[in-house]
Amino acid sequence: MRLRNVKNSQERLEQSPYFIKNPKEYKGKWHTLFKNQNPIHLEIGTGKGNFLITMAKKYPEINFIGMEKFSSVLLRATEKVENESLPNLYFICEDAKEIQEIFDHEISTIYLNFSDPWPKKRHEKRRLTSRNYLSLYENVFKEEKRIVQKTDNIGLFAFSLEELSKMGYILNKVSLDLKNEDILNVVTEYEEKFSQLGFKINYVEAIKHKDS
Repeated sequence: MRLRNVKNSQERLEQSPYFIKNPKEYKGKWHTLFKNQNPIHLEIGTGKGNFLITMAKKYPEINFIGMEKFSSVLLRATEKVENESLPNLYFICEDAKEIQEIFDHEISTIYLNFSDPWPKKRHEKRRLTSRNYLSLYENVFKEEKRIVQKTDNIGLFAFSLEELSKMGYILNKVSLDLKNEDILNVVTEYEEKFSQLGFKINYVEAIKHKDS
């Protein structure tokens, strides 16, 4: 979700202990930053950070990284934790296209929460669940691959289910109305807003085993 441009957002981000300025330097050795061997979960398009901050508090035994390409948006996330102590949380300001330059067989789960649907056919390769991106994720995952997606856009959701299936993922959990399902869920800012307006939230947990 875009915000207006915030003056000096990059410089202000770099003052946060939760922000990693040069994430490519940690490729293959993110565990050294976290100082443990706990699983690492990555949210692509972390927005203003509510989801990942809540997850980091709820699951201290998991390490979390939020990737967001807009510094003005990511600044809001780092501001929310400036008075917190969350050693299992970091943020990076990068485009998802660079993901293979940042991680090497280190990620256990990728979250795609309310990604841009890119509704026009000619833009489908830009969707974060297109085969174009799913191929990029292959060498990012540590062992078993797990992608969790939430979206209010049924067109994107249908596209995602097809692409994930074609790439060998098992659709472990699927819902067309997440609010009324018995699925453990941490609500995002966007999700809360649109649920209140009556929009149904689509959800899928897709898994691809190590040897698939």
